[in-house]
Amino acid sequence: MTVYPFIPHSRPILSDEQLIKNAEQFYQAMDTRRTIRHFSDRPVPKKVIEDIIKTASTAPSGAHKQPWTFAVISSPEMKKKIRIAAEKEEQENYHGRMSEEWLRDLAPLGTDEHKPFLEEAPYLIVVFKKAYEIHPEGKRKNYYVNESIGLAAGFLIAAIHQAGLCSLTHTPSPMNFLEQILERPKNERAVLLLPVGYPAKDAMVPDIHRKSLEEVSVWY
Repeated sequence: MTVYPFIPHSRPILSDEQLIKNAEQFYQAMDTRRTIRHFSDRPVPKKVIEDIIKTASTAPSGAHKQPWTFAVISSPEMKKKIRIAAEKEEQENYHGRMSEEWLRDLAPLGTDEHKPFLEEAPYLIVVFKKAYEIHPEGKRKNYYVNESIGLAAGFLIAAIHQAGLCSLTHTPSPMNFLEQILERPKNERAVLLLPVGYPAKDAMVPDIHRKSLEEVSVWY
């Protein structure tokens, strides 16, 4: 069993004024984040993607197990394979698997089974959850895996935006084709596929609005 040494917490205590300023600035920055579906092929430095993933890996996790793998794809050939497989699943989703209500809810956003962004974006990041760890002596359990992955994915998306890039949360269902194409071990399951890059010059987004503070919070 690993026994962690304890060290002093180094986060400084800020004034109320600085706290308010920091919170407001971060909110204003994140409020400009938008999902895009049209990417530029402009290259992105590998170092940026590395730091984005390191930021995602600072997320809290159950028992500090860090049950995630971030698979980064830049190979045009691999991106093409992923697009073909994803569009096959999405074709079945849009023409049979999805309910009429689901399709009606998606209609205003203009989505369909065609996913050119999977080849256009310079990078794809696939987030895999580790249901358990594989060790020479056998399996070791991970805890709160779904919750941990959700936190890491949120950190990842925020880091992408903070860096000055855009992303799209793509979740074709089922996603096991990603495990097969990328030849991931049997303890990993794909949960999220993120194209990452600069927006295309003519990229457009729907004029949608987020719920107000009053709609998303309850104070006691």
